[in-house]
Amino acid sequence: MTALWLILVPLIASLVVFFIRNEQAKKVALLFSFIELALGLLVAYRFNAFAGMQFENKLMWIPSAGIAFHLGIDGLSIIPIILTTFLVPFIILSAFGNEYEKPNVFYGLILLMQASLIGVFTAQSAFAYYLFWEGALIPVYFIAALWGGANRINITFKFFIYTVFGSLLMLIAFVYMYMQTPANHSDEASVLYLLAFDKTTQNVLFWGLFIAFAIKMPIFPFHTWQPDTYSESPAPATMLLSGIMLKMAIYSLYRWLLPLLPAATFSNAFFVTMLGVIGIVYGAIIAIKQDDMKRILAYSSFSHVGLMSVGLFTFQFLGMQGSLIQMLAHGINIVGLFFVVDIIQRRTGFRNLSDLAGLTQNAPVLTVFFAILLLGSVGLPLTNGFVGEFLLISALVRAYWADPAFALIFGAIAGLTLIFGAVYMIRMFQGVMFGEPNANAIQMKDVTFSEALVLVPLCAMVILMGVYPNLFLKMSEPAVRDLLDFAFQRIR
Repeated sequence: MTALWLILVPLIASLVVFFIRNEQAKKVALLFSFIELALGLLVAYRFNAFAGMQFENKLMWIPSAGIAFHLGIDGLSIIPIILTTFLVPFIILSAFGNEYEKPNVFYGLILLMQASLIGVFTAQSAFAYYLFWEGALIPVYFIAALWGGANRINITFKFFIYTVFGSLLMLIAFVYMYMQTPANHSDEASVLYLLAFDKTTQNVLFWGLFIAFAIKMPIFPFHTWQPDTYSESPAPATMLLSGIMLKMAIYSLYRWLLPLLPAATFSNAFFVTMLGVIGIVYGAIIAIKQDDMKRILAYSSFSHVGLMSVGLFTFQFLGMQGSLIQMLAHGINIVGLFFVVDIIQRRTGFRNLSDLAGLTQNAPVLTVFFAILLLGSVGLPLTNGFVGEFLLISALVRAYWADPAFALIFGAIAGLTLIFGAVYMIRMFQGVMFGEPNANAIQMKDVTFSEALVLVPLCAMVILMGVYPNLFLKMSEPAVRDLLDFAFQRIR
């Protein structure tokens, strides 16, 4: 069992699904996605956290240029791989309640995106990574552009321009670093990690990579594409973007930014932390003022990413562990919440708070699922959201403990994610599910069996991760410690 199979299964599946010209396409896509989930679980079961890089595949892609196609899985990549293989089957299943024109193309693109995402999380050579990074953009762009809302063309064009601009900066940085490698050159991550640059060069390269990652996450002020794209995209595309694609950028901070440019990462840590903290508050305040449930969740995601992004820049073990576990928790919660919104919109035709009230009377089971996902999102103890946020806030305070004023300010502002999150999420929950039912509530029906098949596993993960977080934390612990040791050695 190698990392290559995790890419080949959804890639082959997408090609098969593209040639199925009827509604059978979604069933075939679902079958292949569960096969991929089984492979992901097998990898997780066989994964040894203390063994370093595992499940490797390596071949020379362009031998004359020293460019390799190198895949592997370690403690940094195992968490996002689990997230991707776990979520995609349920994203596909969640789409069964909607009818999409050309379903073979729709579901084929989802599988193609999964293959690209797994490629990003397993690539151990720079240009293979860049290939998969760009590859993940293409399917979600077409899903949003072909099956999105009325303003989809303008919105997806803006999304495309933002991300391509960031990717170009990344490519320039990678090409420069590749040209600095000895003799015949190499794009292997292990070779690039050993390059030494002066302070000015490190800073230039840092911003080339960081801006690319910041746009994809996104964090303040690179976020303006996000709310409109989430709102206009069909539910599965929104789930892919918020649940998995933004984690691709956070993961890249660990895989590429810190080990390649540790000194510049350390010297810019305070500024990036400021951006993340601003995003926490700004996103939450905007979320509180929204009426559209998809936009509430979009700004909620933006606010949470602000906290996740600063985990690495604390240079604290707890912060980095908290960021990785929060990637998994946030992906599960946000996909579940977007699915709940999609169910409500399909039943009633509305997703604005002002148009809905009292839905719980006709949908008590949906109310329970909604509440569990909501509590995970706001970080209630014994839910998945609490673990990462507690570790991240603790690390942020520790990182600036030498200056108690900054430690107090950053810790307090980061803690506002819990308070503000409770405000906008409970406001949304109460406004939609409780109160006197209006005319739109008459159309509401409870969850179907296929919808429950999506919501039950997601809610189970909310509780499992909250009760037994060590199941996931121990997978990344040795890799995080090794990364920190490597970074501090290079800084000295």
